[in-house]
Amino acid sequence: MTTDWCPVIREACSYWRDAPMLQQNLEALEQTLDQNNDTCIDCAKTMVEVVCRVIVESFHTPMAPLKPVQETPNLSHWLSAAVRALKLGDIRDDKFKKLVSSHHKLANALNDLRNQAGPASHGKDPYLERLAIHHRRSAVLSADAIVTFLHKAYLDTRLDPTSSREPWERFADNNTLIDTYVGLAVETDDEGAPSLQFLLPGGDVLPLTIEVSRLLYQLDREAYVEALNAARSASSNEIAEADASGIDMEAAG
Repeated sequence: MTTDWCPVIREACSYWRDAPMLQQNLEALEQTLDQNNDTCIDCAKTMVEVVCRVIVESFHTPMAPLKPVQETPNLSHWLSAAVRALKLGDIRDDKFKKLVSSHHKLANALNDLRNQAGPASHGKDPYLERLAIHHRRSAVLSADAIVTFLHKAYLDTRLDPTSSREPWERFADNNTLIDTYVGLAVETDDEGAPSLQFLLPGGDVLPLTIEVSRLLYQLDREAYVEALNAARSASSNEIAEADASGIDMEAAG
């Protein structure tokens, strides 16, 4: 077996490529599938839980808490939190609610299979026979189905830029609007501190004071290093010129 059996899990991991634990779990899933190891059942269950946590983290705020309140939440608790975060339970359609419920049942069955047969979850009888391939395949397909349901809904959701961990590219439509209607100018105050002036439609100005070093560090690390090297060179030249000037003054005296 390979991750061809779980294409949306691979797609979701590629989308959230900045989530280290998610990537590590994908590596473990790929390895155990390649080896036909029953541990892929543990990885499949864990993959669903980590995806749920990514989604919950994207919408959770202190004012609108979404994280499970249990001390040790299980897969069902995280799935319920993800469904609330995506507002999938708010849809007034009995058939759709049954569909949501079926994913809960599927997750519970996957969790039970992992607890009962997953070799990495609990110590098992050392002489217990390995599972058949259809057990492993069913676990991976179930996990992919749940991740598909959540990830596709997530992609259709309007995120809040003030709290989202998503990269700038995720807000392409918003970015286009801003780039089209908002201008940019730079001003320097009496102390030499630069200020970015965002020229809003209607004539209003949104000022943002920021150090040049911070701006470069946040946006382009290579440009930051290049600027640092240039600044070091300029600083060294100033020191050398000051030393030379001091020597000349001493000689003249």
